[in-house]
Amino acid sequence: MRCPNKQSEVVAVPRDTKDCSCTPPRSSSAFMVNSEIGAVLAVMRRNVRWGVHYATDEDQLDHPLIKSFKEIRKQVFSWQHKWHTIDPVAYLQPFLDVIQSDETSAPITGVALSSIYKFLTLEVLDLDTINVTDALHLIVDAVTSCRFEVTDPASEEVVLMKILQVLLACMKSKASVSLSNQHVCNVVNTCFQIVHQAISKGELLQRTARHTMHELIRCIFMHLPDVCENNQDFSQGDEISTPDNDHSSSSKPPDNGYTGSKIESVGSPLNLASDVPEVTMDHETTGEVSLSKNHLAEPYGVPCMVEIFNFLCSLLNAVEHVGVGPRSNSLAYDEDVPLFAFGLINSAIELSGPSLGHHPEMLALVQNDLFHSLMQFGLSPSSLILSTVCSIVLNLYNLMRAELKLQMEAFFSSVLMKIAVNKHGASYQQQEVAMETLVDLCRQPGFIHEVYANYDCDISCSNLFEDLANLLSKSAFPVNSPLSAIHVLALEGLIAMVSGMAETMGEGDQVTGLEPDASNANYYESFWNVKCESYENPDCWVPYIHKTKHIKQKLMIGVDHFNRDPKKAFQILQGLSLLPETLDPLSVACFLRYTSGLDKNLVGEYLGNHDQFCVDVLQEYAKTFDFQEMNLDIALRVFLETFRLPGESQKIQRVVEAFAERYYEQSPNIFANKDAALLLSYSLIMLNTDQHNSQVKKKMTEDDFIRNNRRINGGEDLPREYLSELFHSICENEIRMTPEQGVGIPAITHDNWVGLIHKSRQTAPFIICGSGVQINNKMFAILSGPTVAALSVVLDLVDQENVLQTCIDGFLNVAKIAGCYHLDEVLDGLLVSLSKFTTLLLPMSIEESVLAFGQDSKAQKSTLAVFTIANKYGDYIRSGWRNILDCILSLHKLGLLPARLARDAADDLESNSESDSVRSSLVSPAKPALPPARKSFGLMGRFSEFLYYDTEKPAPQPSEEQVEAQKRATETVKDCHIDSVFTESKFLQSESLLNLSRALILASHEDENGAVFCLELLITITLNNRDRIMLLWQSVYEYIANIVQSAVMPSTLVEKAVFGLIRICRRLLPYKEDLTDDLLKSLQLILKLDARVADAYCEHITREIMRLVKANAGQIKSHLGWRIITSLLSITARHPEASEPGFETLEFIMLDGAHLLPANFVLCVNAARQFAESRVGDVARSVKSVDLMAGSSVCLVKWSREAVGEDPETVSQLYQDIGEMWVRLVQGLRKVCTDSREEIRNHTVLMLQQCLTGLDGVHLSDETWVQCFESVIFPLLNGLLEIVVEKSAKEYRNMEGTLIISLKLLSKSFLHSLPRVSRSASFSKIWVGVLSCMEHYTKVKFRGKRSEKIHELVPEILKNTLFVMKSTGVLSPNGADGLWEQTWLRVKNLAPSVQSEVFPDDELRTVVVGAVPEVKVP
Repeated sequence: MRCPNKQSEVVAVPRDTKDCSCTPPRSSSAFMVNSEIGAVLAVMRRNVRWGVHYATDEDQLDHPLIKSFKEIRKQVFSWQHKWHTIDPVAYLQPFLDVIQSDETSAPITGVALSSIYKFLTLEVLDLDTINVTDALHLIVDAVTSCRFEVTDPASEEVVLMKILQVLLACMKSKASVSLSNQHVCNVVNTCFQIVHQAISKGELLQRTARHTMHELIRCIFMHLPDVCENNQDFSQGDEISTPDNDHSSSSKPPDNGYTGSKIESVGSPLNLASDVPEVTMDHETTGEVSLSKNHLAEPYGVPCMVEIFNFLCSLLNAVEHVGVGPRSNSLAYDEDVPLFAFGLINSAIELSGPSLGHHPEMLALVQNDLFHSLMQFGLSPSSLILSTVCSIVLNLYNLMRAELKLQMEAFFSSVLMKIAVNKHGASYQQQEVAMETLVDLCRQPGFIHEVYANYDCDISCSNLFEDLANLLSKSAFPVNSPLSAIHVLALEGLIAMVSGMAETMGEGDQVTGLEPDASNANYYESFWNVKCESYENPDCWVPYIHKTKHIKQKLMIGVDHFNRDPKKAFQILQGLSLLPETLDPLSVACFLRYTSGLDKNLVGEYLGNHDQFCVDVLQEYAKTFDFQEMNLDIALRVFLETFRLPGESQKIQRVVEAFAERYYEQSPNIFANKDAALLLSYSLIMLNTDQHNSQVKKKMTEDDFIRNNRRINGGEDLPREYLSELFHSICENEIRMTPEQGVGIPAITHDNWVGLIHKSRQTAPFIICGSGVQINNKMFAILSGPTVAALSVVLDLVDQENVLQTCIDGFLNVAKIAGCYHLDEVLDGLLVSLSKFTTLLLPMSIEESVLAFGQDSKAQKSTLAVFTIANKYGDYIRSGWRNILDCILSLHKLGLLPARLARDAADDLESNSESDSVRSSLVSPAKPALPPARKSFGLMGRFSEFLYYDTEKPAPQPSEEQVEAQKRATETVKDCHIDSVFTESKFLQSESLLNLSRALILASHEDENGAVFCLELLITITLNNRDRIMLLWQSVYEYIANIVQSAVMPSTLVEKAVFGLIRICRRLLPYKEDLTDDLLKSLQLILKLDARVADAYCEHITREIMRLVKANAGQIKSHLGWRIITSLLSITARHPEASEPGFETLEFIMLDGAHLLPANFVLCVNAARQFAESRVGDVARSVKSVDLMAGSSVCLVKWSREAVGEDPETVSQLYQDIGEMWVRLVQGLRKVCTDSREEIRNHTVLMLQQCLTGLDGVHLSDETWVQCFESVIFPLLNGLLEIVVEKSAKEYRNMEGTLIISLKLLSKSFLHSLPRVSRSASFSKIWVGVLSCMEHYTKVKFRGKRSEKIHELVPEILKNTLFVMKSTGVLSPNGADGLWEQTWLRVKNLAPSVQSEVFPDDELRTVVVGAVPEVKVP
């Protein structure tokens, strides 16, 4: 009969009530039990068997099953007020009897199971219930041994599902903590059997069974972190044996009363596979962990979890043993079991968390069994299995990496990296999964730092970080194929590595440089003994790993040489201080033992050599192994895994003897002597050859092996069980003497794994790096090259926006790290790569370039990245400045740069003066600046202009596409902040600044527009770095000089060079006194300009010089500086446009002596004379120039007065200098006195007279006055006289007046200087010269007639002069120098009557008589 629908529901779905509890009141528990009894009895009565007996046979009314229910019914209501005192076993037992009865059908069993499920879920049983432990144990025992009669498949599946429900409810119950270890194992075992049995059932049962299994594992292992202390360390007081994994595959029937599946059927038995693994808690089990029976009844905890975890691992072993190993290249085998097992294992790991590694038994399972299976299945051709395996490894890395150092290395290098690089024919799906896992690992905080510190810096491990960086870089390269997901993944992995480093470094972090390694000391140290004081303290482990990395790098040199020539390698290692100067066997043995990468064949040959030193090395080599508590076959595998056994028998003997001796030393209880160990070792090698050599047809049997090893143990036999175990170990797992050959990804061999487990016991502790910022520099040196190469290739091929941004972010992160560590080569490489993608360097028209740039997101992002690097990390850019400038020049040509890019810090403070038009702004070069052109004032010129404008066509309007592209391009350039590169150059480090200036000079060799632009930028950075001008000045000056001196025609470049030079001088003079002369000296370049160039820019040059002088006159002290300034001003005197500002500048200097100095006095006087003589300006300006000359004499007076009080020597020198300046002044005026213009000529003579006679405060020596007469006064009068005689009266008008003024100048000057001149030995000569001038002037004729005015004037001034000479006693008849005679001889020709007027006869006689005695007296 079919069971009622209510009773046959597969899953009871509880109502989702929020306002009421699922726990019923205690008083209603009796009604609940009574209700469930009624339900079971109802279903039993509907059954044919039970219904017939009930109706016809009175003897069957009291069947034990029915009777028990009825008995409970009689009592249940009497318990409702004392329910908490009732043993639950009393009312549960009838239900449990039905579940275990062979006579009940599936519907009846199902209803009974539903009742139990109800009691559990509604918490009729809880922790407060008395005897709840026994009740739960009875429930588990009954359900796990459930028996029922199968009437139809559907009802059978219902019962199986209800069994799963009840078992899961038991584990989820609050009272489940009272379950014992054995019962929890039984629950798991029963669920797994249903999972296995459900394979032949419906899909719903299969999914439910698997889901229930997962839920059970979660329920069990989520309690691992909370297991109480006394339950954690269950190994205390009970011995736990952990046999090697090699012998864990065999199983024995459990001896716990559970002899088979208790889920059986009577009518049609359920066949459970006999090879299905079981969870066992028996101490005789040969699993990883065998426990004593004392733990079976304890509340469940670590013991059962260990066994369950072992059981889950054994599922993977079962798959391997049935011949579906992961190395198969076929996908025909079922993925179901390993996926299911890995899913359960992953759940256990996720729920256990870090606690999984806190229990030695759990840790041992993970380290050995689980990871070995992960290695095997990781190489499966199924991408689904690989994905699951990778998820588990990722979880294990997160939780237990410190305990899985070598296991992780093996998985990364032998599984993930081999698959990722498509070695041995891995599918695309496998590659993608492997690459995703590597990228996920790289994204883990600290992963890359820990990989580097623990593997690359461990001499016995591979360079995993370096290999990973190279793998990701190569995998990101699309070779002859389009960009795929794997390429992008690899790129993301690289960027994740770089980002992981960059995130640990702040934006402003600046590292002074890479600290030198402490390991660079050139002394020998046994590298295998290098230890770290503390693997937790960065102050200890950071120097330690730097040292070991340095050692490892030197070891790799030795490895390379050893693999070519072992003997030569030892010499090189001695030179590297890795081996002692005198070789000893221990050091060589340790080199061979602990150095990775050695050719194992060469190692075996060396160890087997008959040379005594090699024999000693072999002995020391064997002593490096720890064979304690290790079976002989395992020890032999560990030993032979480190090298290849040589082929010669003698060599083999020596090697095996060394092994046997070492093994006997550490395991003396097994063998009677070392010969026994030697013989058995040989026997194992022979057995290995016999069993695994295809050429041996007749294989050795176990009996043969045992018989061959009789009486080898000191005349006694070894235990048969021991030999049998060795035999099976060798037969099942070959000791591989040579690498495995074949197609497909080579799996790690059994011997490799055994060696790895042995090695893991001796490896250095795992270092948890934290941020790892202390080792970023070393890692980045490895990572930067591959990363930049990969980013460049991908950026070149990709167009997707997200990938583009990923690449750019990667470039910026690399730049950030390179900037922090001052790695200029890396930054330069970045800029070379990025500048290629800006599209700014492509040869296109301006319109095409702007359009392409505005529409190309890659170009915009690359350009933005280039200038981000330039602005942020410019301090450490060297040759990369050239790439930056190439981009800037291209943007300049396209007209995308801001109007005022090249400006210095003071530009904003300057007013918009006239010179601003000279210093042109950097605008679009579409209309390049031209040299100033002369305006066309003629009729033809105006007509030509009219024709030109008439023929101009209106420019075509741009399209919307062009406008949008222009807008985007402009916004991009704005975001680049290109101006900051130059305005902030004052903060650049010196070397970077020098490279920037050199790059500007080099870049200027392009077209003229580019050269002009670069020159502007060069001037800008020069002005912005005035405090470091000496750093730049020489190169800037040489560059400008080259431009100026090579110019033969006016051009914009020459214009910028000239005015830029003046601008530099003007801006730097106030701040650089020590550089004043150099700056001003540079202005000499202007004097060397070609005449055509100088003429074109003369006015503007002069105005700039005027600004310079007005701003810095006080800073110019030297003669050299003023000489250059005045030379420039003097040139302008005869230039129509430039003379006005030139004179204004000179007037500023000389007026009132404002800026006259002894250093510039003569220079300014000469410059003023140039303006006075110039015919370019009007007469008034010439007059002003003469006034400036004459007015400068006040400075001479002032300086003379200031000299008072100085020491005599200084005063004397100063007076001498003043005298020389006075002479130069009057000489200058004398030259102007001969000007053809009457006003200038006459005014100058008057000014000269003033300078000769009006300087009372100036101390002039006698010689100075003599010099003045000889070089100024006499030449002046003679020159004027020559003009009258030789020149035309039309050219020199009214010369008569000038001569008259000159005569007066002569008279006044002579009289003024008479006291001084009269003392001179040349006085007679001077006086005669004065008389001669007067005589000549009286003879001059104007238009054929003598001048009446001169004739009247000469006697007058002569008479006046003679009176003065008479009064001063200078002229006397008694003079002994002949002056008297010479005087009157000349005077008679000029004015005969003058003598009688000056010296009357009576006075003359008196003077003569009185003087006679004196004359006659000797």
